[in-house]
Amino acid sequence: MIAAAAHFPAWSPHPDVWLIVGLLATGYALAIVRIGPRVAPAGEVVTRDQLVYFSLGLLALWMVSDWPVHDIAEKANYSVHMMQHLTFSIVAAPLMLLGTPGWLLRWLLRPEWLFKTVKWLARFLPALILYNLVLVLAHWPAVVDLTLHNGFYHFLAHSVIFVTALIVWLPIVSPIPEIPRYSPPIQMVYLFLQSVVPTIPASFLTFGSKPLYHYYEHVHQLFGLSALDDQRVAGLIMKLGGGLTLWMVITVVFFRWFAEEEGGYTPRRERTIERELRELQEMGTTS
Repeated sequence: MIAAAAHFPAWSPHPDVWLIVGLLATGYALAIVRIGPRVAPAGEVVTRDQLVYFSLGLLALWMVSDWPVHDIAEKANYSVHMMQHLTFSIVAAPLMLLGTPGWLLRWLLRPEWLFKTVKWLARFLPALILYNLVLVLAHWPAVVDLTLHNGFYHFLAHSVIFVTALIVWLPIVSPIPEIPRYSPPIQMVYLFLQSVVPTIPASFLTFGSKPLYHYYEHVHQLFGLSALDDQRVAGLIMKLGGGLTLWMVITVVFFRWFAEEEGGYTPRRERTIERELRELQEMGTTS
C-alpha cells in the first residue's frame, strides 16, 4: 500500500548543528594560526590542498546534518537517513582527515593512551571489524528506533559513526608516519573487504518482506513511497552508493600505484608490502 506523500519540510533552524560546525571550523583555524607556527615544520603549517579538503569535508558534514536532509531523515524517509550515515563515514570523514596536517593530528592525539588506542584500532583487522560492527549496529532496528525517539542518542550515534570512520580511514589517508598508510595493494584489499561486508545488512533491507523500522511505518513518506519501498531504496543506497564510492577509491589507488610503478622499480616498496603481509599473518594467528 502506498503511503500518503508528506509535504517537503519547511525550513527550521538547527542551532546545535551550526554550533558544532562553527566550533570545528574555528578550532581548525585557531590551530593553524596559534599552534601550527610553534609545532609544525618550518613552512609546512598547512597546504592549500589541505584547506580545500577540510572545507569540503566540513561542508559535507554540515549539509547532511542541517535542513532539509536532517528533517527528511528524521521525519519521513529512512533512505535519506542512510544517505546521511554514508556521507558521514565515506565522504566527510576522509576529506576532513585529508585536510588535517600531520602536526595537528599529533597534537590532538597527545595523550599517550589515546595515541596507542587509535594506532591499534587503525590496524588492518581491528579497523575492518570496527567499521562493520558500527555499520551493523547503527542500522539495527532497535538502535534506529531508539535514536529517532531520543535526541541525545541520535547525536551519540552520529558521533560514533563519524569518529570511528576517521580511525578506519587512517590506513588509507593517514598524515603521519607513526600511523602509516598501507601500501597500495594492501589498501585495495582493505577497501574491497570494507565494501563486501555491508552487502549483508543491505540485502536484509533490499529483499525484506516487511518494514524493519517501526518508526517509519508511522510517518508519511516523501515521494509517495511505502515504508517497505523506502527501506528497499535504503538498502540499495547502502549496497550501491557505499560500494561504488569505495570502488572509486580503489580505482584511484590502483592508478596511482600503477603510475608510481611505471616510474621505476623500488625495492623499498616491495619490502613494505612484505612487512605488511607478515603483520596480517601474525594478526590472523593471534586472533
